Amino acid sequence: MRMITLKNSMMTVDIDTNGAEIRRITVNGEDRLWNGDPAVWHGTAPVLFPMCGGLRDDKFTHDGKEYHLAKHGFAKKMNFEVESKTETAAVLLLKSNEETLKQFPWEFEFRVKFALDCGRIAVTYDVKNLSDDTMYMSCGAHEAYACPEGIEQYDVIFEREETLNAWNLNGNLLDGTVTPVLKESRVLPLYNRYFDVDALVFKDIKSRFVTLRNRVTGKSVSLDFTGFEYFLLWTKPGAGYVCLEPWNGITPLENSSYELSEKEGITSVEPGCSYALTHKIYF
Repeated sequence: MRMITLKNSMMTVDIDTNGAEIRRITVNGEDRLWNGDPAVWHGTAPVLFPMCGGLRDDKFTHDGKEYHLAKHGFAKKMNFEVESKTETAAVLLLKSNEETLKQFPWEFEFRVKFALDCGRIAVTYDVKNLSDDTMYMSCGAHEAYACPEGIEQYDVIFEREETLNAWNLNGNLLDGTVTPVLKESRVLPLYNRYFDVDALVFKDIKSRFVTLRNRVTGKSVSLDFTGFEYFLLWTKPGAGYVCLEPWNGITPLENSSYELSEKEGITSVEPGCSYALTHKIYF
C-alpha cells in the first residue's frame, strides 16, 4: 500500500495507489468515509474498470475469442503510478500490460483524476484507447460513506421526483424482475431489509444529483453524477456505511449474450480516442 494525501483548509483525502482507491476522507476533522474494516467489508471506494458489475459466467467474447474478467474488472486490484500531484489534486495512471491483456484485449491508458475545491471532491475517469479497433468498456464509482448510527437513520434525497423499481439480482446477474421501492417521491428512507439480497439497482432514474442525509442530525453528503446512466445503493445489512454508486455500465441479465459489444450499457471508444466522466462529491 502506498498512500498519497490531498488536503485543503476543509478536507483531507488519503488515496491508495493500489486501485486508485480513496481510503479516508476527513471533513473538518471528522471521518466521512467507511473505514474498510475487513471483518465487514475491506473496500472503501473501489474504482470499477473496465467493467461495472459481473458478467455471465465471468466471461465475454470478442472477435471470436473468450476472455475471463472478474466482477467490477481489474483496476481495483492494480497498482497505479502517480502521474502528477499537487497539494489539492492528483492524477493516477494505469497502463495496459501483459496481465490486463489476458483479461481485456485492448491497449489503453486509464487515468483517475482527483481535485479538491473547498468541500468538493471531483473524481474523473479518463480512458484512452491505444488499440487499432473499437474498445468496449464500462467504468463506475463505489464510494462507501460512513453511517455510524446505522443506515436506517438516513434518507436518500433525489433532485427530482422519482418512481423507482430496483432490478433484482440473482448472484452477479439480473433476473429480469423488479421490486418497487419508491413512488412519486424525492425521499427514499433506507432500511436494512433492502439489502438482504444485494444492491438496489436503478436503471431508469431521472435524477443526476442525490443527497445522503441523516434525518436526525442533518449531516449529509451529496453526489453529482451527470453523464452516468445507472445508479446503485449497496451495503451489508447492519454495517455502518452505504455506497452511492454511479455506473456507466450495468450487470447483465441472466440470459444475456456473451458478446461484449452487445452488452447493455457498454461504452465504445474508437481507436486513438478518449472517453471521460466526472462525478463530484459535496460535503
